[in-house]
Amino acid sequence: MTMALMIEAESKNEHPTPIVSSPDNPATVESTAVADVPQSPQPTEIDAGTVGQVRTADPFIVSENIDVYYGDNHAIKNVTLEISSSEVIALIGPSGCGKSTYLRCLNRMNDSIESARVTGTITLGGQDIYSKALDPVALRARVGMVFQKPNPFPKSIYDNVAYGPRIHGLAADRAELDNIVHTSLERAGLLKEVIDRLDEPGTGLSGGQQQRLCIARTIAVNPEVILMDEPCSALDPIATARIEDLMDELSNDYAIVIVTHSMQQAARVSKRVAYFHLGTLIEVDETDKIFTNPQHKLTEDYITGRIG
Repeated sequence: MTMALMIEAESKNEHPTPIVSSPDNPATVESTAVADVPQSPQPTEIDAGTVGQVRTADPFIVSENIDVYYGDNHAIKNVTLEISSSEVIALIGPSGCGKSTYLRCLNRMNDSIESARVTGTITLGGQDIYSKALDPVALRARVGMVFQKPNPFPKSIYDNVAYGPRIHGLAADRAELDNIVHTSLERAGLLKEVIDRLDEPGTGLSGGQQQRLCIARTIAVNPEVILMDEPCSALDPIATARIEDLMDELSNDYAIVIVTHSMQQAARVSKRVAYFHLGTLIEVDETDKIFTNPQHKLTEDYITGRIG
């Protein structure tokens, strides 16, 4: 298999950015691309099994044989994947491939869908998150989520961030609550912009500021994992860059799982990439390997623009 992709270093992490070949923009080969090197035949079928590295040396989230059904629709098919603490893993794939469905399994958001049924096992730090003994509300404090569209509460900026610590009893008094709010806003890169208007509505902020407010609200309860479902899809490039910088900073303390349709974003922010196709986890590997030398034909077809 010969692969012609042009790779550019496009971030401070120097992850490669895939460039799609087209008649008007033929891909060229540079030293970082794989070219004219004999390789083993690629698997081409969906049911060939996941290729790459589904296991990690220090797993924190472990999914084993996960299947998800919405009524008769088999949305996720036998997914096994391990995720380490303090890493960013990007879930990519065409629309409807199951990446957001899998993401929602990690904090039991699918529980709110009456027709949804999840089988298999997911553990967080060794604890089965689907155990009847585990309160889903307590789980979602440990596994926070940032959605595609910013969704601040119709409350003040202060109360948006303070909401979680209040309901979980994380602050003994107002001074401690103030410290949590200020620290969370600072870590989200927002404190300097709102310090003089904490009593104003969070809905009055710009789109990028609202998304950072939602991130501050998420980290205020000190989670162990942050899930992000296309967090930059509604933002302009400047706001997107700030969120990506924030992800890089937060990855020192949290496991971050991000769903994105942007392969460039996946290349910039992630350490590993998982490619989904029609509900099946096709390939998982280090980001550089996925974008320069994918092992599965379906992965190659997706990152070169032949499907998706």
